[in-house]
This record gives sequence, C-alpha cells and structure tokens, in this order.
Amino acid sequence: MASYNYFEEYNEELTGQLQQNFSEILKGVGEDISREGILKTPERAAKAMQFLTSGYEQNPSDILQSAMFAEDYHDMVIVKDIELYSLCEHHILPFFGKAHIAYIPNGHIVGLSKIPRIVDVFARRLQVQERLTHDILECINTTLKPKGVAVVIEASHMCMMMRGVQKQNSVTTTSGFRGQFEKIETRNEFLKLIDAKLA
Repeated sequence: MASYNYFEEYNEELTGQLQQNFSEILKGVGEDISREGILKTPERAAKAMQFLTSGYEQNPSDILQSAMFAEDYHDMVIVKDIELYSLCEHHILPFFGKAHIAYIPNGHIVGLSKIPRIVDVFARRLQVQERLTHDILECINTTLKPKGVAVVIEASHMCMMMRGVQKQNSVTTTSGFRGQFEKIETRNEFLKLIDAKLA
C-alpha cells in the first residue's frame, strides 16, 4: 500500500518566531494553549501564514518572461474565472473570488498557465482588492508590452461578511484597462465575453 507523502519547505527560524507570536495571541484571547486541540495550532498557523504570504518571495515579471514566445497573433486572449484567495491587509481576514484577464499581443504571447500564476503571486501578499487589480494589470503591461490589457476582479471579503457590516451577499468588483482596452468598443467586447457562457 502506497504511503502519502506531503512535503513543504518552511523557514525554520521564521516558523519558530511566528509560532511564538501565535501562542501569545491565543493566550491573549483566553485560550488554553496546552489543550489537545490547540497544542499544534501555533505551528500550523505559522506555516499557513508563510504559505499565504509566499508571494513576497516571488517575482511575477520573471514568471511571465520565462514563457514569452514570439507569435504573430493580434486578437484578444482571455483567461477568465481564475480563482484567487488573498488576505485583507486591514484585518488579515480572507477575501476570495475570481479574476478575468485579457491582453492583445504585440509580437509576443505568454504561456496561458503563467497568467493564473501571477494572480497567485500578488494574491499571496497582504492586499486590498484595488491594489491587487492594479498590480496584475501593470505587471502584464510592463512585462509583455501588449497592445492592451484588461483585468476585472470580483471578490467577497470576510471582513465585511464576518464582522463590521456583516453583509454576506456583497461582492466587490474592481477593474483596470490599458491600451486598446481604454477604447469603449474593445472594453465592451471583453466584458461581454467574460460574462458569456460559451458552449
């Protein structure tokens, strides 16, 4: 019978520091950190925090440049419904949703898997949705130098759903457009396509 091996690398020194910090937080809110269910929580939380903020250690431009190819294609390329999960920098609570990204090539295309990868890099940092949208947009625009870029993000924020106004059904939409997508007809074509359910 095959065994299941799961391995992730963590900075041991940082894990220890974060583990101690999480222990203090748990004690501060009145939890008994010696009880069975909580005993390993500080270590798990320390590792989870490193994973959820691992985008600080990655360069999204390098990711795009690693899969750029010369190609004579000049029509819109769309990758839509890209799942994203991030942490709000104001409360360190999750927000999650989907990104829809398009670009119009200008002599180069990029491997399609790299677009979701850069979404992950920027999302795995403490963020606000507005900056996340801008970061993705500018990275593609400055690295790929296309004729146009469009980014739309739709997300639900736990800081609004669990605390504060406690509105469970609210969704926040942000968008950014560069180049040819600043023209209303190109922008409308993109918005129509990301809303379409193609067979």
